[in-house]
Amino acid sequence: MTDSIMKMQDVWKIYKMGAVEVPALRGVTVEIKTGDFVAIIGASGSGKSTMMNLIGCLDIPSHGSIFLKSQDISKLSESDLSSLRGKTIGFIFQQYNLIQSMTAFENVMLPLEFLEYNDRKAAARAREILKLVGLEDKMHHRPTQLSGGQQQRVSIARSLVSDPEIILADEPTGALDSVTGKEVLNMLQKLWKEHGKTIILVTHDLNLAKLAQTTIELKDGEIMRISQNHEVN
Repeated sequence: MTDSIMKMQDVWKIYKMGAVEVPALRGVTVEIKTGDFVAIIGASGSGKSTMMNLIGCLDIPSHGSIFLKSQDISKLSESDLSSLRGKTIGFIFQQYNLIQSMTAFENVMLPLEFLEYNDRKAAARAREILKLVGLEDKMHHRPTQLSGGQQQRVSIARSLVSDPEIILADEPTGALDSVTGKEVLNMLQKLWKEHGKTIILVTHDLNLAKLAQTTIELKDGEIMRISQNHEVN
């Protein structure tokens, strides 16, 4: 049986707006299996971003429990949570989030510096990953010297460099044209099929969701439906 890599149990996230409490997630219970390709979908305001922040261990729930690799994230110290997140989850954002003053190579090296890799090992790993995403000839270019698609590939390389088990992609094609967006999605599918990564894709685009094996549909902070796509393998 496939193990679960992430589990949410009766998770609530409530934001306080002055004296008013606004629930962004309401009693969400879901399990994500190791090696699955999951799409989280829903309209704007459905709770997708909140759920992404919780799955990515960037935030902790107001009530309920979230387990990442069987560890309850709300019971970890900030440094232990940061370390678990850094080793387990790679993030790809719509707005690339690259540091403009750094080259592609330096941007990709950055997570390894936080994880205290030695310099030679980190440099070799960064080169290997940039080659994997087809940017070995652009590694000394800064973001302003790269196209949108190339910048997103640097972002993907940065998310992969620490060899995380989970790739969490938030609207990864949102800022790209359709051809370049398709390239990025092909890369995500390759990481899932050939490299065994667990992919979690947050999107409002139902066409992108069709690429996933499991679709979680949110509405008003609650899970409406969890469906399996048996045609994807």
